[in-house]
Amino acid sequence: MGLLFDFLKGKKNTEPTLSAYAQGTVVPMEEIPDQVFSQGIMGFCCGIEPTDGKVYAPADGTISQTTDTLHAVGLAVDGMELLIHAGVDTVEMNGAGFTNAVQEGQAVKKGDLLLTMDLEQVRAAGHGTVVILAVTNSDDFAAVELMASGKVSVGDGLMNVRK
Repeated sequence: MGLLFDFLKGKKNTEPTLSAYAQGTVVPMEEIPDQVFSQGIMGFCCGIEPTDGKVYAPADGTISQTTDTLHAVGLAVDGMELLIHAGVDTVEMNGAGFTNAVQEGQAVKKGDLLLTMDLEQVRAAGHGTVVILAVTNSDDFAAVELMASGKVSVGDGLMNVRK
């Protein structure tokens, strides 16, 4: 009744929405070239094939994890546990071509820079460059849905997560 009451009063539904975290083209979960992600083993996810190597926060939250290999960042956002993974099998690069812009425990706002990757260096090492966003605790939510397709800009609506 609360959502209906809010609707009748003209209030918008405040369910969390995750924004595009990179400039590029959306890659649906089943098309991500890594079976751990494409089969949903890490939770519901999607990818963005980036046009540049900058990766941004998809929402306001707190950095829950960084990696020594600089290719991934964990983010806690309003009950969601997010993993942003830059590239495919890039852990093998041991940080070469990646720069981390955040630290564990740091609060970030939607659109803050999280990491950068040198796309040419990643490709030269034989790895894909798709940047993956996984809601690793997606089973805790009623629905996690991809809302975008095609080309996106940083900040565009990407995923809807309903409690």
